[in-house]
Amino acid sequence: MTTNLRILHINTERTWRGGEQQTLNLLIGLQARGLFCHLVCQADSPMEQRARVAGVNVFPMSMRGEIDLRAAIRIRKLITEFNYAVIHSHTSHAHTLAYWASIGTEAVRLVTRRVDFSIFRHSFLKLSGLKYRLLADYYIAISNKIKHVMTHDGIPAERIFVVHSGIDPQRFSQADGGRLTAEFDIRNTEKVVINVAHLAGHKGQVYLVRAIPYVLSNIPGTRFFIIGKGELMNELKATAAELGLTRELVFTGFRKDVADFYRIADVFVMSSVQEGLGTAMLDALALAKPVVATDTGGIPEIIQNGKTGRLVQAANPEELAHGIVDMLTRTEAARKMADAGRALVETSFSVDAMVDKNIEVYQKVSADG
Repeated sequence: MTTNLRILHINTERTWRGGEQQTLNLLIGLQARGLFCHLVCQADSPMEQRARVAGVNVFPMSMRGEIDLRAAIRIRKLITEFNYAVIHSHTSHAHTLAYWASIGTEAVRLVTRRVDFSIFRHSFLKLSGLKYRLLADYYIAISNKIKHVMTHDGIPAERIFVVHSGIDPQRFSQADGGRLTAEFDIRNTEKVVINVAHLAGHKGQVYLVRAIPYVLSNIPGTRFFIIGKGELMNELKATAAELGLTRELVFTGFRKDVADFYRIADVFVMSSVQEGLGTAMLDALALAKPVVATDTGGIPEIIQNGKTGRLVQAANPEELAHGIVDMLTRTEAARKMADAGRALVETSFSVDAMVDKNIEVYQKVSADG
């Protein structure tokens, strides 16, 4: 599948999270298929560094918010020079910058949305409604749930395409968690449960922390690892201390060896109360790890209860605990669910599938434009 379209991608994030990994995966896949692609990103950001290593054509610049006219002018010069057919924005600030930069050009404005909360959540005087109706031509939602939220907020369904995020099913295949057992004194008799996510309210780790005593009352030798950093670290640690969780729960902070944690896990937990899709969960399934996840956002598009994992009520520690205990005790059933989950990832949630579907969107929107 090839196209002669020229695409400019814009990502304004200064940090590295799931959306940035997806942006980079897409760019690598597009270039491998021979598409003409450039990336605008923050100077000296992880995105710039990783994109350069991957051989992506990068234009780094400082972008100070969504009304940074200096940045918009610099982006406009690129649009004029390279005559892009599509400007693909991957962040909220990029959404607005792309509009200012492309006024009067023939470029189609396309925005990927990765979160499942209302566009009016942080809106002043509901100005987000104007932004989403007027400042972009089309949208890519990474789950059907996100599309539903957007249409409920007034965005016409015909302007929204659904393209699920994708992962490389082999990217953690060489991981070896052996040294973690020594680092954290994990005994052969102990079960390991992990959560990999930014420590933020919508990721719901507080409910996982509160679920741990319920799990331990049934399976005393269980160890929990919450891998990631974020603004709720101190609050979550305080909750753990109140519950008397010391050895049983480890907050690892940011780790470069996250793949090794997946390898040693008996169960992966996605505790979110809001979730666009959940690529960390896809990584777990790619390694055939049993998953317990909440019934929110785009998660049910991956986890079918009893088939590809256990789905439980969000924001409910006791329900979360029951799901974890179920997967840890019914090992054969958990293995079958994990195998089915891996097959689903390989067929429907791979990077290749995601890249091909993005190309289909580019072809459609440029033809309509």
